[in-house]
Amino acid sequence: MKNLNLSLFSGAGGLDIGLQQAGFKTLRYIEIDKTCINTLQLNVPSLNPSYAAQSDNFRVLLNDVTQYTGNTNSSYDLVSGGPPCQSFSTAGKREALEDSRGNLMLEFIRIVDEVRPRFFIMENVRGLTSAKLPDKPAGSVLNEAILPKFIDMDYELSIGLVNALDYGIPQDRKRFFIIGSRNHEFNTWPEHLPIEQLIPPTHGPITDIPYLVLKDAISDLQECKNEEPEYTPYAKHRANIYDRIPPGKNWRFFVNSPQYAPDFVKYLMGGAYESSGGRVGFWRRLSWDKWSPTLTTSPLQKATGFCHPDEARPLSVQEYARIQGFPDTWKFAGNTRLKYRQIGNAVPIKLGEVIGKALINI
Repeated sequence: MKNLNLSLFSGAGGLDIGLQQAGFKTLRYIEIDKTCINTLQLNVPSLNPSYAAQSDNFRVLLNDVTQYTGNTNSSYDLVSGGPPCQSFSTAGKREALEDSRGNLMLEFIRIVDEVRPRFFIMENVRGLTSAKLPDKPAGSVLNEAILPKFIDMDYELSIGLVNALDYGIPQDRKRFFIIGSRNHEFNTWPEHLPIEQLIPPTHGPITDIPYLVLKDAISDLQECKNEEPEYTPYAKHRANIYDRIPPGKNWRFFVNSPQYAPDFVKYLMGGAYESSGGRVGFWRRLSWDKWSPTLTTSPLQKATGFCHPDEARPLSVQEYARIQGFPDTWKFAGNTRLKYRQIGNAVPIKLGEVIGKALINI
């Protein structure tokens, strides 16, 4: 068999679906989240439960990767995955490699070194580009602790930020990728290949194809699925507020409407009223004619509203999945909250496919 992929930190399988559509076959999934494991087993019936191994600690799980790699070095053409990103996110404490989750980045690197695949794909939040080591400048985690390790392993690299919008995904979602070639097949060694040269955008201003918008992804969903949407309803008073907000507007609609007094806006915003920043996600209703913001792990949070364009409800689980590009047949385990979390954490399927095809073409 050829084009075999070892999937690390697999989640709900988003990256793997895209890679499979490109021509790779994921032979092993390594994941500790019980709900994600159940999701993988729901959708990959032939998956041996031992492949989606269960452990309370990723380090324990990854410590002896040879048990998942068969013939070790020669088995896999690709190692892919997104190590936990909270320690690099600009929304968190940014403890970087000092955080136990950040250290799993080094575990990913170790496994690439041990398996020696022809290619690897590592995905992370854009905050990785500015994360810093103690007493070091911004960017030192990437430039001093991560990239040099791959280079010492003699991998040629293609790196950079990509926006899902540029690849036919109706979502403004920026993520950082490091893609490595063991055999220097990007032909830029020892320099790095900018990722937009490895995967040129397919949509947007530099192409003749416009960005996709929300209606392209979900306008026909209920008709196609023929089932009731799954979501957590707003409380009645919250739904009444959303009923007043037009598509594409947020809390500033009330600021700019003379019939609403400043005290009403203060009541709506609570403690956030005095905070700085755009607060664009507060009381936000999406628009059919605009793409989605970056999907989070919940559409219910006050600061990151994802209200449906027409109805006073959050986006449904099925709509979340469509925006990320999951097939309608893909099933998610767990309750509604856990389904949102799995989908919000996933790599958009189309992005995985675009990267996979670039590697297949090489």
